[in-house]
Amino acid sequence: MEKAVNEGVHGEVCDEAGGVWSGSWVAERLGVELVGEDRLTDLLGLALRRNPKRAHLLVSNVLGKHVPQSPSVVYGHGVELGRRVRELLGEEEAGRAVVLGYAETATGLGHSVADGLGLAPYLHSTRRPVAGLAAAGGFEEAHSHATSHLLLPEDPALLTGDGPLVLVDDEFSTGNTVLNTVRDLHGRYPRRRYVVVALVDMRSAEDAGRLEGFAREIGARVDLVAAASGTVRLPEGVLERGQELVARYESEGSSAGAAPSWPVAQFPAPLEGMPPGARGTARTTPTGPHPEDERTDPHVTRIDLHWPAGLPDGGRHGFTPAQRERLEDALPAMAARLAEALPQNARRVHILGFEELMYAPLRLAHELERTAGVEVRYSTTTRSPVLAVDDPGYAIRTRLAFPAHDDPADGPGERYAYNVAGAGFDAVVAVVDSAGDTPALHAPDGLLARLAAHTPRVLLAVIPSYAPERPSMLPEPLRGPAFSSYAPEEVGWLLRDLSDMTLEAPTEEREEAIQSGGAHYAESLPVEYQPSERYQELFHAALDDSAARIAQAVGVVTETVLAERGPRPVLVSLARAGTPVGILMRRWAQHRHGLDLPHYAVSIVRGRGIDANALRWLAAHHDPRDVVFVDGWTGKGAITRELAQALEEFEKSDGITGFSPEIAVLADPGSCVRTYGTREDFLIPSACLNSTVSGLISRTVLRADLVGPHDFHGAKFYRELAGTDVSVTFLDAVSARFPEVEDAACAQAKDLLAADRSPTWEGWGAVERICEEYGIHDVNLVKPGVGETTRVLLRRVPWKILARAGAGSDLDHVRLLAEQRGVPVEEAAELPYTCVGLIHPKYTRGATGADGKAVSV
Repeated sequence: MEKAVNEGVHGEVCDEAGGVWSGSWVAERLGVELVGEDRLTDLLGLALRRNPKRAHLLVSNVLGKHVPQSPSVVYGHGVELGRRVRELLGEEEAGRAVVLGYAETATGLGHSVADGLGLAPYLHSTRRPVAGLAAAGGFEEAHSHATSHLLLPEDPALLTGDGPLVLVDDEFSTGNTVLNTVRDLHGRYPRRRYVVVALVDMRSAEDAGRLEGFAREIGARVDLVAAASGTVRLPEGVLERGQELVARYESEGSSAGAAPSWPVAQFPAPLEGMPPGARGTARTTPTGPHPEDERTDPHVTRIDLHWPAGLPDGGRHGFTPAQRERLEDALPAMAARLAEALPQNARRVHILGFEELMYAPLRLAHELERTAGVEVRYSTTTRSPVLAVDDPGYAIRTRLAFPAHDDPADGPGERYAYNVAGAGFDAVVAVVDSAGDTPALHAPDGLLARLAAHTPRVLLAVIPSYAPERPSMLPEPLRGPAFSSYAPEEVGWLLRDLSDMTLEAPTEEREEAIQSGGAHYAESLPVEYQPSERYQELFHAALDDSAARIAQAVGVVTETVLAERGPRPVLVSLARAGTPVGILMRRWAQHRHGLDLPHYAVSIVRGRGIDANALRWLAAHHDPRDVVFVDGWTGKGAITRELAQALEEFEKSDGITGFSPEIAVLADPGSCVRTYGTREDFLIPSACLNSTVSGLISRTVLRADLVGPHDFHGAKFYRELAGTDVSVTFLDAVSARFPEVEDAACAQAKDLLAADRSPTWEGWGAVERICEEYGIHDVNLVKPGVGETTRVLLRRVPWKILARAGAGSDLDHVRLLAEQRGVPVEEAAELPYTCVGLIHPKYTRGATGADGKAVSV
């Protein structure tokens, strides 16, 4: 028998099938084989499920999900895995680790691993969004029946440390889920080490190699800890044959009178003299009320556990070591209340958890088992539809089906409890959180009624659903002259003032950290570029040459917005390149139409999305349908895609709809948007400088130790640079040209409104071609267009500049910056942009030189 250790308590895996392996039925009919350690058949059985991607289901005997099991065995396996992780990491690294479990099956296992690890905080993914709480990440589980996972920590700092991240799942079958998770999280919160923990590692050699290759790709160490390992051998055509088998048994179950169309056992009377494991042989008979209870509604005894106030019900939003201590202190009294409520003659009791709510019921069951002197089994309800077959060689003997009762975000649907009916339990204690204590739970076809048909007594314990704290009020926008050199009515900044912080780092140091995965670009600021006298002269010359062209583009995009988005749009510029454009659009609306449009600036960060708190503020003060996002220009369209994805996630997390993902830009050389002033790639002088043409505001900062869960993203106000500030000079020079371009702008806008402006994404295609031609592995290292190329030269470590043959004065400032930094400028034929900046693709300070000048690779 498999032995599990739990705080010094030994528990055996219970063999409810009397020695028959609970995978033999599937193995004989489909030819599925488990190959590996002998203990695999102790840990796993097999079943069939309704799933178009995978017919077979590995059913864990020690997870506490589908198979009722001794809680000491379930908890003991998780704790033992946690102890092994602690030994692997060593005390110092273990003390900095964070544990992440997977919904829904591994939420309790992940908690238990965290307990065995020691003082590790815990978070599990969830499929239950929370209004007002922004997702800190998400990923897909491709083979699951419910694929999307959200990460909703109350404190996002939980994921931002540099200690090891321990990822816990019940089984490791292909590694795809782990790869998806690490890919998402490493892009947002890179770290050096990951540990993957599972009850069973069933990967093929090919899948194992993929994980190793991925670890090398991201430059991180990935370890694996499992209770047992092996693989599943699937004969050709197993999916189709499994689906045929499921269909046949469904049909037979329906004709036999099983409800609803799958085999369901009726509650049997306890058999005297038989061991507990032999009681309750499943029978495929119709569901009906227990003989002792002819009422439609079940007789339910509600138990008040006196759950500690403010203690989370689990790790959906994070669970700290201090919260674990509070739970440990409260468990004896809560288990005593459970014991008092049980029937006096109860000898066999089942504790039934609720989908993701696995840990709290498990710990209650374990404490009851330890103290009450009754046989206790534990499992939980589930979303997973599995075929039930009344055979000792099949892992799912019986199935109870009932409607979802927690108002799930993905709508109504069936839920299931397996191997509870027919198991001879004298009482079943259903443990749900308050979100699941709904009329559907108590309905005639609800879970409680289904349970009452198969056990003499049903008890209900409700744990308060934990609601993360929300800020009572977000701060009002920052305005000049206290924050920025713009007039207060021109723009309100939905940002946090970080002016007193030292956030700047040398360009070369930042580049090395960003490309190595050790830091995100938004966690620090580049040192502000101070233009030479010659460069300032170029700026003013460029402004004189292009002011009228810019003014006309401002008029075109503003007229388009007013025509398509209503007479009083709310302009929301993407800080900071979009802010001067938003101000100019606001000035045009005043000049041409006498409108006084509200204008705000918000932060958007590539890879981390738009500031969700800023969206909440906007939704509280304006109709989201009136909001028009504004940016300076498009390159390859990365921010366009980022905004669309971020707004989709925001709708799921907050339930706030109406924000349009379309961006209005001054110039769209990449053909990425529908609303633009021009698609020409020409010099916009506001791209030539940094803060001194952007209201003296830095680019935005997003770092967990500076920006809390209820803060706006941050930025600095460089008051000390006021002597070189040309922000208002730029605005005034352009708006002074409005009268002379007014007629042309309005005529052009009218033509555009009647034309097909669908994005072609020509720029993205060009970037992919450049990556292939120059051997660049990451599209983010290619910055197309005059504006993006200028940014490369001002903020990053450039490799080379590609310039379209014949480009004229629009590139004078680019050539000067390239000369100052020793960057070659190469002419390129058939370039859809005036120029393209290439960031050094293999940058280290050793390869590039301490002075940051580019060298060949």
